[in-house]
Amino acid sequence: MNLYQNGQLDAPLGLLLAMLVGTGFGFWLERAGFGSSRKLTAIFYLRDFAVLKVMFAAMATAALGLQALAALGHVDLDALYVPPSIVWPQALGGLIFGAGFVIGGWCPGTAMVGLASGKLDALVFLVGAGAGSLAFAAIQPQASELLQAGTCAVGSLPQALGVSPALGALVLAGIALGAFVLAVRVEKWMAARNPA
Repeated sequence: MNLYQNGQLDAPLGLLLAMLVGTGFGFWLERAGFGSSRKLTAIFYLRDFAVLKVMFAAMATAALGLQALAALGHVDLDALYVPPSIVWPQALGGLIFGAGFVIGGWCPGTAMVGLASGKLDALVFLVGAGAGSLAFAAIQPQASELLQAGTCAVGSLPQALGVSPALGALVLAGIALGAFVLAVRVEKWMAARNPA
C-alpha cells in the first residue's frame, strides 16, 4: 500500500503522522544521548562512536526494511523519488555542514533535541543555522551556475555502480557491521590509553 499515492498523507493526517514520527525520532535521539553536544562531538576525539553506530544502524535498517517491504509488494521502489546527485554543491555543502558540526557540536535535528532538553548552546547553534540559511537564500540567485555543477543523472549509489538495490542494501549492512566492530576496537583502545 502506498499512503502517498492513495492520498492518505494529505493534511490533517499527514501533519499528524509527521508530528508523531518527529516526536518519536526526537525521543529516541534524546534516549541515545544525542541531546548533548559533548556526546555528539566525542566521535571526533575517538572516545565514543555512538553517532556512527546510530546513523549507520538507521541507514542499514531503512535500506533492508525497504527491500523487505518491496519484496512483499508493499512498496514500489520505482515510485520513490531520489533526487539527482549534484556533485560539487553537495560536496561543498557536506564540508560546511561538517565544519558546523565540529564547531557547534550539533546538527540541526540534534540541536532541536538539545533545545527541548534546555540546552542554551543548542539555541545559539539554531540561530546561527537560521542565519546561514537566510544568507544562502540571499546569494542563491547569483550562485545558480555553481549549484548545478557536476549534475549526474543517477541519484543512488547502487544506480551509479550498476547493482541491484537489494545488493546495495546488503553491502551497506556489511559495511555498517564492519564499522561497528572497528568503532568498538577504537573505543577500547582509547579507553586503555586514557583511563578515567
